[in-house]
Amino acid sequence: MPKSNRSHLFTGLLALLLSLPVHAEGFITRLLNKPVPGGVAVIDLGNPQQPPKVRYQGKPVLTVHEDGQRWIAIVGLALSVKPGRQQIELDDGRTLPFEVGTRHYAEQRITLKNQQQVTPNADNLKRIERELAEQTRAYQRFSARQPSNLLFEKPVNGPLSSPFGLRRFFNGEERNPHSGLDFAANRGTPIKAPAAGEVILVGDYFFNGKTVFLDHGQGLISMFCHLSEIDVKPGQQIPRGGHIGKVGATGRATGPHLHWNVSLNDARVDPSIFIGAFKP
Repeated sequence: MPKSNRSHLFTGLLALLLSLPVHAEGFITRLLNKPVPGGVAVIDLGNPQQPPKVRYQGKPVLTVHEDGQRWIAIVGLALSVKPGRQQIELDDGRTLPFEVGTRHYAEQRITLKNQQQVTPNADNLKRIERELAEQTRAYQRFSARQPSNLLFEKPVNGPLSSPFGLRRFFNGEERNPHSGLDFAANRGTPIKAPAAGEVILVGDYFFNGKTVFLDHGQGLISMFCHLSEIDVKPGQQIPRGGHIGKVGATGRATGPHLHWNVSLNDARVDPSIFIGAFKP
């Protein structure tokens, strides 16, 4: 081979090698890295000897050791996060940037017979505020336990109905976007834990009806609502696939279904990411 051709070949191979990532993506990264509003960003932290501590927008972030090769930060991105450059903060003072893309969310228009579930009166507003504060504290919990699984099981055997992120209009009035994933299921259908966790809150709320919060560890929280029956108690440890309760239509619901929220670092994110069903 002529010397000039060898030189061109070497230059091309070098450029190819430099364009490859230093580490091949692991399974968790491939599953979860959907950096859009309402999604999840997975950020390579290298391989320090001690587990790194990470914060995003002032809140602690889930970190795991992926494939025994590197630490990664798994960051929940709220629907309100703006596309573009974001950053995480490490405990050693460094910051690491990452990019958030865009995603379009459709609209949903719902007609409710009970106008109180659209424009509550003063007494109901006080109740809603108390219940919101209680649930907010549950979402903000950050326990030391490492999540047992990040590929979740579906909590019920049923088709997906209303997707995450829908802009919702109740009786023509816009309200908060749909913060979870709905499964169409008959009343009384058993609900199972998508991964192991501790029951940290149960309640019967104005909007959510009968509700269970499950802490999977390090700010990864599941919430299940509109249940007909709750079969667990706070403090109870639930294994993956363990029974939580039964599907119902309590609270603000037009019919039996399961509404499932997933929260990371106090940001509600698309649960379909964790069951391998995310669609851009």
